[in-house]
Amino acid sequence: MFQYDFMQRAFLAGGLIALIAPLLGVYLVLRRQSLMSDTLSHVSMAGVALGTVLHVSPVLCGFLFAIMGGLMIEQLRRTYKTYSEVPVAIIMTSGLALAMVLMSLKTTLNKSFSSYLFGSIVAVSSSQLIIIAVVTLIGLLFFMLLRRPLYSLTFEEDTAAVSGVRVKMLSFAFAIVAGMIVAAAMPIVGVLLVSSLIVLPSAFALRFAGGFVSASMLAVVTGMAGVFSGLTASYYTDTPPGGSIALILLIILLAGIGLQRALKLAKKRRTSKTEAILRQQTNQTIHEGVLK
Repeated sequence: MFQYDFMQRAFLAGGLIALIAPLLGVYLVLRRQSLMSDTLSHVSMAGVALGTVLHVSPVLCGFLFAIMGGLMIEQLRRTYKTYSEVPVAIIMTSGLALAMVLMSLKTTLNKSFSSYLFGSIVAVSSSQLIIIAVVTLIGLLFFMLLRRPLYSLTFEEDTAAVSGVRVKMLSFAFAIVAGMIVAAAMPIVGVLLVSSLIVLPSAFALRFAGGFVSASMLAVVTGMAGVFSGLTASYYTDTPPGGSIALILLIILLAGIGLQRALKLAKKRRTSKTEAILRQQTNQTIHEGVLK
């Protein structure tokens, strides 16, 4: 399959996205903002629709809308401090409603929009690959250079502010990077399933890893395994890559949870058996002592 240029671009783009999207997912899950990626994808879809209607670059409009959506979520989050889920619901419904209205304005948009909704192997052009590479580089530099402030911000904003972290500026920068990563992942997994590539690897890693760094590394490895396997399955079965990647990541997560529970159950049974043997030996010793 690598004899085709579009498959080479798809695997390169998928590898880049799998390198940065799970890292974003780890922070989002720890900050209890898992639905933020899904929300930004719906807002980005509205930008793609607007760009198509206005005959402007849909990719560029999608990026701008995703970034603006992230900034709006962060601003509303500060307005609704007690109800952290309200900003996500507001922006998600607004983006989806705007996308539906814009799609109705152009009848030909519905046919070509399936690649944006579910992802497409042939949708990754050379220019999009460059954009994805730039976004990945920016995201890696952001998470590496600001790892300690982001770590403090993720768990306790007040403590981070006391320690000298510029919480507001860093939060808005995080929202911008999140919007860029979500928009960059759209050609691979599609609007409807972009959150699966961000949330599922991080959910798997946070359950099995022992620390933050190991969780980040495991999330990236899991994301790459899901992306490469999903793209391969999509090529040979002619299925949407977004659905294939999401299903494989879900299988990895469920298999890991099942294996973990099986190991715990086996360990519990061994412990119970050992305790039973010890009790039996103790009772036998006591019985022999009484007889003597």
